Amino acid sequence: MAQMTDTAGPVMTTADGTPLKQALARATRRSKIRAFLLVAPLLLFILVTFIIPIFDMLSRSVSNPEVQEAIPETAALLADWDGQGLPSEDVFASMAKELSKKENRREIGRMAARLNFEDSGFRSLLNKTQRRIDRVKEGPYKDALIAIDKDWGETRVWKIIQLMSPPTTLSYYLNALDRTYDQDGNVVMQPDWKQIYVQLFLKTIYVSLGVTVACLILAYPISYLLATLPPSRGNLLLILVLLPFWTSLLVRTTSWIVLLQTNGVINDTLVWLGVISDENRITMIYNMTGTVIAMTHILMPFMVLPLYSVMKTISPSYLRAARSLGANPLVAFVRVYMPQTVPGVGAGSILVFILAIGYYITPALVGGQDGQLISNFIAYHMQKSLNWGLAAALGTILLAGVLAMYWLYDRIVGIDNMKLG
Repeated sequence: MAQMTDTAGPVMTTADGTPLKQALARATRRSKIRAFLLVAPLLLFILVTFIIPIFDMLSRSVSNPEVQEAIPETAALLADWDGQGLPSEDVFASMAKELSKKENRREIGRMAARLNFEDSGFRSLLNKTQRRIDRVKEGPYKDALIAIDKDWGETRVWKIIQLMSPPTTLSYYLNALDRTYDQDGNVVMQPDWKQIYVQLFLKTIYVSLGVTVACLILAYPISYLLATLPPSRGNLLLILVLLPFWTSLLVRTTSWIVLLQTNGVINDTLVWLGVISDENRITMIYNMTGTVIAMTHILMPFMVLPLYSVMKTISPSYLRAARSLGANPLVAFVRVYMPQTVPGVGAGSILVFILAIGYYITPALVGGQDGQLISNFIAYHMQKSLNWGLAAALGTILLAGVLAMYWLYDRIVGIDNMKLG
């Protein structure tokens, strides 16, 4: 390393004459670039599989382009309509003209599907009108459209089209909260027989909390045993805990069908032991009981591992010190040992709860109609009804609920107290 001097004072340089400060900055920059390139595949994976899908879900939950793309002129005219009586002749004429365009059939079909989510008669109304609109050669178009189908003479039909004309909408969220629009465009509660989603959200939260508590009650003694047994026995028990991870989730769930069904292993065993009679077998499958039992079994390792990793770090000397100071074994365990396991309890509980609140396969297979959770209805709207907007709204509300629970946990317990070991 050479040293040079100038009027500003001595300047340290490297062997090749580069100023030392500049060389260090260059080396630091190269290190940062290498570090970024190492984590770039993971960042790209998270971006593609996590962040982009979430933004896509959020956009779909408010996106409403179908009406605007199919009948832009009519939508613009309806924006100035006061909602009283029927629209003007110009609106009817514009609707007839846009429905008669041959190149517009695909967009009209998408609009029909979108409006059909709001009112089940729209698909047949638009399809019928499209088939017969060629017969309408001249006005008055109001009378012509009403002659094709009398529904065109109802204010409710035009009001729904007007409400669905903007490119964005909150109607999916209204439906997800058991709300809808009445014929005057006001937000109202859906009829009792249509109010299902709020109850499903509440049931999903209750079931998730119940599964979390059940997993904690069952996993706590197992984790304590794992942490206190000699290594040879503890490792064997740990292998038994991890064994379910070596089999498919579908296989484990299907196994519970064999165990829980009316003529299954559990009922046959109880009949053989004389606990119940053959005529009074317990129904434990295709209901909420089966869902809770199967989910508890499948998710319990996610509670055991965080608890075990924390308990393993707790020194036995704490309990011996408490005993030496006069505490009995129960008091020493409750007041000295259990508070130190709070980080593991928090980590396991929030992990199990988040997994349980979005569970799909287990309720679908063993839950039946009574054991369905909100995730099953999200899948239904994505795969069967093709109402992706409502599915996205339900998913967004579920995500918001999880974040709210996470925030509440942070306020009460504290994220700093959550550790995986």
